[in-house]
Amino acid sequence: MQDDNHQQPDHEEAQNPSNGSPEGKVDEVEVTEEALLANIPASMPLLPIRDIVVYPFMLLPLFIGRDLSVNAVNKALEGNRYIFLSTQKDPNLEQPQPKDLYATGTIASIIRMLRLPDGRVKVLVQGLRKGTVERFAGNGDGYYEVEVSPFEDLEVNTSGVRTEALVRNVKEQLGQMVQYGRMILPDVMALIDTLTDPGKLADIVAANMSLKVKDAQQVLSEPHPVKRLRRVYEFLSKEIKLLDMQMKIQSEAKGEMDKLQREYYLREQLKAIQKELGEVEDVGEEIRELEEKINKAKMPKDINKEALKQLGRYRRMHQDASEANIIRTYLEWLIDIPWKKKTRDNLDLGKALKILNEDHYGLQDIKDRIIEYLGVKKLKPDMKGPIICFVGPPGTGKTSLGKSIARALERKFVRISLGGVRDEAEIRGHRRTYVGAMPGKIIQSMKTAGTVNPLFMLDEIDKLGYDYKGDPSSAMLEVLDPEQNYSFQDHYIGMPYDLSKVMFICTANNVHSIPSALRDRMEIIELSSYTEEEKLQIARKYLIPRQMENNGIDGSYIDVSEEALKQVIRQYTREAGLRNLERELGKLCRKVAKNVAEGKAKLYRITISNLHRYLGTPKHLPDEEHSEDSIGVANGLAWTQVGGETMLIEVASMVGKGNLMLTGQLGEVMKESAHAALTYAKHLALDLKLKSDIFSKRDYHVHVPAGAIPKDGPSAGITIATAIISEITRTPVHHDVAMTGEITIRGNVLPIGGLKEKALAAARGSVKTIVIPKGNEKDLNDVPKKIRDSLEIHTVKHIREVLEIALTKSLATMEKNGETEPTTKK
Repeated sequence: MQDDNHQQPDHEEAQNPSNGSPEGKVDEVEVTEEALLANIPASMPLLPIRDIVVYPFMLLPLFIGRDLSVNAVNKALEGNRYIFLSTQKDPNLEQPQPKDLYATGTIASIIRMLRLPDGRVKVLVQGLRKGTVERFAGNGDGYYEVEVSPFEDLEVNTSGVRTEALVRNVKEQLGQMVQYGRMILPDVMALIDTLTDPGKLADIVAANMSLKVKDAQQVLSEPHPVKRLRRVYEFLSKEIKLLDMQMKIQSEAKGEMDKLQREYYLREQLKAIQKELGEVEDVGEEIRELEEKINKAKMPKDINKEALKQLGRYRRMHQDASEANIIRTYLEWLIDIPWKKKTRDNLDLGKALKILNEDHYGLQDIKDRIIEYLGVKKLKPDMKGPIICFVGPPGTGKTSLGKSIARALERKFVRISLGGVRDEAEIRGHRRTYVGAMPGKIIQSMKTAGTVNPLFMLDEIDKLGYDYKGDPSSAMLEVLDPEQNYSFQDHYIGMPYDLSKVMFICTANNVHSIPSALRDRMEIIELSSYTEEEKLQIARKYLIPRQMENNGIDGSYIDVSEEALKQVIRQYTREAGLRNLERELGKLCRKVAKNVAEGKAKLYRITISNLHRYLGTPKHLPDEEHSEDSIGVANGLAWTQVGGETMLIEVASMVGKGNLMLTGQLGEVMKESAHAALTYAKHLALDLKLKSDIFSKRDYHVHVPAGAIPKDGPSAGITIATAIISEITRTPVHHDVAMTGEITIRGNVLPIGGLKEKALAAARGSVKTIVIPKGNEKDLNDVPKKIRDSLEIHTVKHIREVLEIALTKSLATMEKNGETEPTTKK
């Protein structure tokens, strides 16, 4: 260590050089004090010291390590051994300049010098008298040469009663300090007892006290001897009070202290000392760190006030108390939650669109909505975050789309799944009075995000539940309502939290399952099923490259033909989204990766002829095609969670009593549609002048094949009606016509949903013509143009229009002929 620090005199060490080495040689001189005082020169080397002020009459060792100090000592030893000791104002400076040193110091003589093996020098110096630097003169040898004038005390009357009383008080308090345990050499005490000069008494007492450098220098620099002694008396009085308080604390705590209470005693002792000194109470580094973090957290004024209040309670508690842990955890949550920190939105519309196009194929409406949001944000920075809800079948990219939006905006992304959440506390948190209480999912996710404006993905919001513990959907109202979420209340935090800057994106599979109050606060954006062409493009651009990377291969090892890829889509997957398709493509890549790892590295071409070797037997064979016109059989179009499907509806009649039988796992809505269709068929039979007992003496059986699969929905009405009317009139239905729409008992055709998926299902089969409600004409824009061009699409308002298109014989012909007996099938 290269510091010039002092220590208590160690004459034995100074007289016995270390190991007898040349570096341990002692340089010593014996000169009387009178001779030293008589021969003080006007100029001498300067030795800067730190952490101590040297007074006249002091004899103490100094460890010298800096080149500046060693050079000064060497110069003094070469001459008359006089050296001027001046204390640094800043002890951390390694190369002090003249302005960094106190002008008043002590002229000293080097009595003994010892060179240590580590290069340092230990000198024993004796303070002779005070001096003042008049001029600094560096001589180029790496040290300061200074001209010093003697520091003389002012000539004042020191024989007064007040001065004598002050001298006595100082001596008495010094003796009291010794009684408290402060060590002062007996010969020093004897010398002090004989002194009557206030100046010398002040210097000797100050030299034997543990004063701060600033205070010690103040005493040294005071030229008025009485004022100097009075200042020393003030320091003595303060020290006596501290020692007295220390003894009092020890006396009070001694009777209560035992082995287990030692830590508590030390803490209480520290508190009492700080209280007596009037200093800021501080129970430890932990409290200081918490207070510093609270101040840096930039909380709102009210919350900061509450945090400091809880910190005060924590400071006054014993650290082992159970409530102390609760308060500490609460404070850590307040500190960790973001209150002001936010990310800056990327408002470059072109760059954002490029990122969205890189991550997702198609979805133009959604991309336009995000670009619109960025445009408005650019014009109105203080706009509130929108509440967008993506609704669509599983696997259509709702969650991954949220990640892409966050990347485009350059916001933090957090996601929570709400599926199966039944306890309101999972959203709002638990009250702190409960054991194991913690904030809800919203505040937890905000802590994870670390900013006040993340993109917040709320998955499966349509699967929220409720039970006796509360209704989570009601709690979500405060989260998603722009008029309320600026002051969201979490039960654990107990203070309002601003969620208005968060961009919420929700996902759902079925919009009708979302509570109406929540749905009212959302902007619904529907993601429909992917077409076969879209799946092909996505597989080529995204899925196959990703699976190749995941399985450690590249395009030099695998090539999937377009026809093979279509067959994977048609016969190995049946879904609206892409999850199963990606699994099957991953399976292909794994098979190839295994062969390459076995040393069979080559290009593997996947075609229709060898696809089954990699993926096995197809899982979904094409449905048996309805290839001829048949009586009582009509093609319907149905929407399922995995996309659209064609659905045969069969009707047969038999002798009976007018009953209607329904089979095929039909739901309540489809059963009602069947009854409505039969009612209309009875009404139409009158117009067609059929026999009146055609219904009273016959039973009708409506069947939808694949009975193991439940079926329901308000879109099969016109299909059932067409099949029943075909049966009662014995008129075949065109096999290449499919239809969808609900029917009323008056024959009106009502609109349906899922038109795009149903049109895709029709295009996959042998259907050439589809019949849809007139009310769905506007939805044709959602159907890809390629699909629209491949189909003949009819929009209808009434079932009669459907029958004209679907039946092989027109109703007008039947009415003209006035058929009374149903014809028989050839």
